Amino acid sequence: MKFKIIIFYLLILFKPLVAQEDQQYYQEPYRPQFHFTPETNWMNDPNGLVFYNGKYHLFYQHYPNDIVWGPMHWGHASSTDLLHWEHHPIALFPDSLGNIFSGSAVIDKNNSAGFGKNAMVAIFTYHNDSLWVKGFRNTESQGIAYSLDEGITWTKYKNNPVLNNSGEQDFRDPKVFWNEEINLWNMVLAVGDRIKIFSSPNLKIWKFESDFKPQNDIKDLGVWECPDLIKLKIDDKEKWIMIINHGNKTPNGGSGTRYFVGNFDGKVFKNDQPSLWLDYGTDFYAGVTFSNAPENKKILISWMSNWQYANSTPQKVWRSAMTLPRELKLNYDGNQYYLSQAKIENFNSITESVNKFNLVNLPFEFQNDFSQKEIKFDNKNTELTIELSNSKREKFLIELNDTSLITDRRISGKINFNENFANTYQSMPLYDSIYNFQIILDRASIEILLNDGKYSMTNIFFPNEKYSMMKIISKCDSKIGILEINKIKRVWPNLKMDE
Repeated sequence: MKFKIIIFYLLILFKPLVAQEDQQYYQEPYRPQFHFTPETNWMNDPNGLVFYNGKYHLFYQHYPNDIVWGPMHWGHASSTDLLHWEHHPIALFPDSLGNIFSGSAVIDKNNSAGFGKNAMVAIFTYHNDSLWVKGFRNTESQGIAYSLDEGITWTKYKNNPVLNNSGEQDFRDPKVFWNEEINLWNMVLAVGDRIKIFSSPNLKIWKFESDFKPQNDIKDLGVWECPDLIKLKIDDKEKWIMIINHGNKTPNGGSGTRYFVGNFDGKVFKNDQPSLWLDYGTDFYAGVTFSNAPENKKILISWMSNWQYANSTPQKVWRSAMTLPRELKLNYDGNQYYLSQAKIENFNSITESVNKFNLVNLPFEFQNDFSQKEIKFDNKNTELTIELSNSKREKFLIELNDTSLITDRRISGKINFNENFANTYQSMPLYDSIYNFQIILDRASIEILLNDGKYSMTNIFFPNEKYSMMKIISKCDSKIGILEINKIKRVWPNLKMDE
C-alpha cells in the first residue's frame, strides 16, 4: 500500500515536468513557427508536390538518420490549407536501384498507367551510389511508384527504371504533367546544362522530344536541377514558363532559381525573352509548383537554404525549412513578362494586427518581438534603411537605393559556422520605383516582397537573441505611408499529434 502511495505522489510530482517537456515540441532554437520543417533530421528539396481530395501533399528530400545530407528518401506531409501540416511516414525508401532523388507526383485521373483510377503516381530519380563510388558517372535513371491511399503507402513499379540514363552524369529531377493540348504526359528533366523534354501516353514509356538550352544564355551557372514547366494566362494570352534551379554561381552566390517565359507545343519550348531570377536571396532553391491545384493555381514552395552552407547551419534536432507557399501570377510591364509572387490567400488567417500607423515620419523606431511578424508599408522613398536589431547589437539590414535592394547579415548573429554564409551583402537590381514593402519574419528567416511580389528576396539568419527593435531611416527628411505590423501565429501543436 505504501509503495502505491509513493508511486502516486511521484506521478504527481513529475507530471508538470512531462507537460513542460511536451510543450517544447517545435520550440528548439531557430525552429520556424509557421514554415514547414521536418520533425527531425535532414531535409532539402521539395518534390512530389500534388493536391488531391482536399489535401496538399508535400514530399521532400529527407535523410532520417542525421541532420546532414545522406542517402535520400522522400519524406511526406499533408495540409488542407498549406499552413498547418500533418506529418506522415516516409513515403519512398532507397532500394537496389539507388537512392530516391527529387521528382514529382501526379494524379492519374484516366488510369493511363493501369495502377488504378486517380492513383497518385510519383516520378523520381534513382541515384545509384554503388556505381558512383566505383567511378561511374552516368548513374541516374527515372523510376515511378504509385499509391492508392493518398500517399500513405507506395508500390514501386516492377519494371523500373522507366527512363534509362543516356550517358550523362546529371540526369534527374523529372517534373511531369498532363498536357491537355496533346493528350499526353510531358516530362521536363534536368540533364547536364540543359533541359530535356519527353512525352508519354502512360507514364511508363517515354519518348524524347527536344532539348531546351537557350542561345546566348548566362554562362557558368553550375548544374541545372529541379525544372518545372507551367502555363499561366494574362488577359487573353497564355504563356508557358520554364523554371530552372541552379546549384552554384547565382547572382549572390550558391543556389538559386530562375525562369524563362515562352511558348510550348508539347514537344519544343521556345523562350521569348532572357531569363529572370525568381528570388535574389541566397535561401531560395529547388522551387517547384503543386500539380492538380484547385482553380489551376500555380503555388510554389522552395527550400529555404543554400548548398554553400546547408550542412553546417546551427541547428541540432532538424535542419532546413521551406519557404512559405507563394502563388505565381503572370504580369506584363510593357517591356517583358514577369512572375509576381503573393502569399497564399488564407495566410491572413494566422495573422492578427499589432499596430497600424496611417502616416509615419522618419526616422521611425518600434520596439517589439520581431521573431514572428509581418511588416507592410507604402513607400515613395528612393533611399531607405530598415534595421532589425537586438540588445546584443546584432543587426539585419535592408537598404533601398534608386537601383537596388541590399540585405546585409554580416552582423546578424551566428555567422562563423561557414565562411560563405555572411562574407558579403546581397544585392537585387530594381527597375522600378518601389511603392510597397512586405516583410515576413519567422524566428530565423526573412522573406521580402516588393511591388506586390514583383521582386523577391529570401534570407535566413541566426541571432543569439530575438530581434526586438525595428528602425526605418531615410537620408532625407521623409515619410512612409500606411504601416502595418501583424503578429503571425504559431501553426504547430503544443503536443505531438500522436500523444
